[in-house]
Amino acid sequence: MKKITKLLLQIFLMIILYVSAGCISPNQVNAQVPDAGEEFDRDYTLDATILGYTGIGGEIDGIRNPILKANKGDSVRITIINGEIMLHDIALEEMGIKSGEILQEGDSTSIIFRAEASDTYYCTIPGHRQAGMEGRFEVVEDAITEERRDEGGDGILPEKEGRALNLDFETGTLQDWSLQGDILDEHPVTGNPSPLHEEDMTIDPQDDYFFSSGGTQNYEATGTLTSVAFNVTRPFASFRVSGGALKDTRVELVEAGTDSVFFMISGNNHARLRPVVVNLEEYLNREIYIRIVDNETGISPIPYIGDDEWAHINFDEFLLYPERPEFSNELDPEEIKILPPKDPFFNAGLSAEEAVEAMEVPEGFSVTLAASEPDIVRPIGFAMDSRGRLWVAEANTYPEKAPEGEGKDRILIFEDTNGDGKLDSQKVFTEGLNLVSGIEVGHGGVWVGAAPELLFIPMDENGDKPAGPPEVLLDGWGLEDTHEVLNSFRWGPDGWLYGVHGVFTHSNVGKPGTPDDQRRKLNAGVWRYHPTKGEFEVFAEGTSNPWGIDFNDYGHPFVTVCVIPHLHHAIQGGRFQRQAGEHFNPYTYDDIKAIGDHVHWVGDSGPHAGNYRSGSKGGGHAHAGAMFYLGNEHWKQERNAIFMNNIHGYRVNVDHLERKGSGYVGIHGDDFLLTNDAWSQWLNFRYGPDGSVFVIDWYDKNQCHSPNPDVHDKTLGRIFKISHEQDKWVQVDLSEYSNEELVELQLHENDWYVRQARLLLQERGPDEDVHRTLKQILAEHPEVPRKLRALWVLHVTEGLSEEDLLDLLEHESEYIRGWAVQLLAENKEVSGTAARQFSQMAQNDESALVRLYLASALQRMELPQRWDIVEGLYSRSEDAEDANLPLMVWYAAEPLVEEDMDRAMELALEAELPDVLIYTIQRVGAIGSEEAKDLLEKVDQQLREMDVSHHSGEK
Repeated sequence: MKKITKLLLQIFLMIILYVSAGCISPNQVNAQVPDAGEEFDRDYTLDATILGYTGIGGEIDGIRNPILKANKGDSVRITIINGEIMLHDIALEEMGIKSGEILQEGDSTSIIFRAEASDTYYCTIPGHRQAGMEGRFEVVEDAITEERRDEGGDGILPEKEGRALNLDFETGTLQDWSLQGDILDEHPVTGNPSPLHEEDMTIDPQDDYFFSSGGTQNYEATGTLTSVAFNVTRPFASFRVSGGALKDTRVELVEAGTDSVFFMISGNNHARLRPVVVNLEEYLNREIYIRIVDNETGISPIPYIGDDEWAHINFDEFLLYPERPEFSNELDPEEIKILPPKDPFFNAGLSAEEAVEAMEVPEGFSVTLAASEPDIVRPIGFAMDSRGRLWVAEANTYPEKAPEGEGKDRILIFEDTNGDGKLDSQKVFTEGLNLVSGIEVGHGGVWVGAAPELLFIPMDENGDKPAGPPEVLLDGWGLEDTHEVLNSFRWGPDGWLYGVHGVFTHSNVGKPGTPDDQRRKLNAGVWRYHPTKGEFEVFAEGTSNPWGIDFNDYGHPFVTVCVIPHLHHAIQGGRFQRQAGEHFNPYTYDDIKAIGDHVHWVGDSGPHAGNYRSGSKGGGHAHAGAMFYLGNEHWKQERNAIFMNNIHGYRVNVDHLERKGSGYVGIHGDDFLLTNDAWSQWLNFRYGPDGSVFVIDWYDKNQCHSPNPDVHDKTLGRIFKISHEQDKWVQVDLSEYSNEELVELQLHENDWYVRQARLLLQERGPDEDVHRTLKQILAEHPEVPRKLRALWVLHVTEGLSEEDLLDLLEHESEYIRGWAVQLLAENKEVSGTAARQFSQMAQNDESALVRLYLASALQRMELPQRWDIVEGLYSRSEDAEDANLPLMVWYAAEPLVEEDMDRAMELALEAELPDVLIYTIQRVGAIGSEEAKDLLEKVDQQLREMDVSHHSGEK
């Protein structure tokens, strides 16, 4: 039995928890709750924003993430009030209690408990704790009183020429200060109450007067207030500050001789003035001066985003001290989450022609206005057919589902008939649809997402009109959040229709009439539907609000998302980081994270805080569209780099993908294009037969979803065409090509031909000549991506036998071996022969990517077939640090614990993958039986004996 060292203590503690609690899992442990109707000994109220929890009232007023205190046994209530439109909650970590979630500004929620031990309070929404929503709850022995903060002791005003300087403004004037800019000249101001602030705001100046650069009433004013220079005669200083936590609302201390800033602090988005202490020992007997800077107007250039009333700075009473003063409500610079300056604002509300002129494109490229309002309005999705025509869905009904029979959505067919880049031909395919969100074309019809349904509309012989009414293929798609419904349809290389789905919409999907318990739940992730078999699957779970999916040269799907880090490698059977909510399987324990080595927003204050301030990092957190440009080589774009639109950044981001272990790392590339237009909202990209890229633009002043239909402009929409100067327009109709010609297109440079030809061959069905040629390509072509294309067409045209795929398990290319694994498990019926080869590969295959395919396939296999493969994958110590494999193997192994606890634990004790043993112990504990308890006690003893052997030098 192998040694246990690093994890031993943690495992012991977990076993003790489970055994002593009678096999109760941690998330089942509840705090002692005060009786209903009981008054609270401690009642705290906090303002909740992504920047942290800010105290409201008393001594905690204005303090970010204040220490909340109680005596042991006190009944405590902590209430949070949402300070913004964003999901928040509050939880106690050790006590295991959590409030409800709140979304709208002004909403509130609470946790109520009996104080027994100190703890940490935090927000459980992914990413929010890391952004700063975390503080301490302390149980103390001393009596808790609300003491007035220190007044600072023996501080004195600096002097010059024998006179105390007016650095506390108590002369009622700006004597000893010089003012520049348009900030109010009625300075200083009185503070009880302040005429420049909201009536309910407590400024709390030290005496009668303080300075404000505008307060919440005149936040748009900007300027600078500079003191006279003075000599530092004592080693410490304090002053009081409040106002905006913005880089351009700040107080600076400046050395007079060099004009160099040596100390800087902003406000903390709160009105109450709080003391700041500065160590001036280095500047004793040297001259310094104070500069109060307000370069933030607070005026929002975005029509639906309100102005920032915290775009001001308040200041009072600069004093010098012989020793460091102590203040109970001191403002620590580390407490403040400072936002960077706003990005330059260029344009908004442009005509379609002006929008083209405003764009910045790489040298050699140009943008053509292909279509615009009124010919196209509110384009939400589009597809291309085998003639290069665009099928565009208009979402005129959005954001509300219309009453039955009153839908206003349309599907339009656009075509460029003369090569000038303009879509001069427009036809209405169908209208009267309701809440359309996704579209794809193929297999004789149009595939339409219109929650709560996935529809298929057959085409007539000419392909320009429906051949019959829409057929409901699936229903049960949710409507809770209508911008997170099924969207971004694309045909996968395996012949399935893929799409994505957001986290705040809750779907229970199945064929019409399917009972609830036989449907698939989905509220974030990637789904797929087979066009001929009629099968529906959740391909991968998690992420946030994905609005884009595409496949690279190796058939690997990637999705682009919002709010959480933006790029995910969508692994079959994967469970990925979620923006909110819990995984459907409660024994997931951990999930796979995004693959980017970067985010597209600035700072550590969370994604929303970086909006309109993150141009230097990529523009912001909201992404739409995903496209691997696999078109013309003369575009000189790195093949398998992924393009995505950054909505708040008015630009197209590009991430480069590098293989690492079983997966990829996304590396920040240069932005491809800037629209320089705040209303631009590019939702998707597709490249066509000439290699140029078409883009649909949901052009709207409102960039965020709102259920209020009145905030959206319902008259605008654009389609643009991005072209390289070497692109050459072509007219094609691949439907007229022979099977032989379509097979030859699998070798084409431009993947548009590859994908369209594959779809047509799938529609036409099996053909021995096709299979013969494709198998020759698979065997003889020197390039792996082209081998894969042949493999995929063989699969979708039923040209592969199990024997063919078993042979491919020994192929020299890891990509071919991996796809052979996936296709052998496609129907969830893995033969004994295949399972035995999988087991050998789990032990011996050198490729982490192949092992990832095996972990995915495991989830599609019968439980008895999994054991040997799991054992092999558990033994691969080289995968211990892999981003995907330890978790993917656990997801496949987890059901085995309930199948045979003893055998699962035996495998876990020998596993080389991290956390497998911990997860297995947790899963056994969750079973809760006497047998489970006995097993945990047995494992506890084994581990103790192993530790003794290890420390005594025995093997």
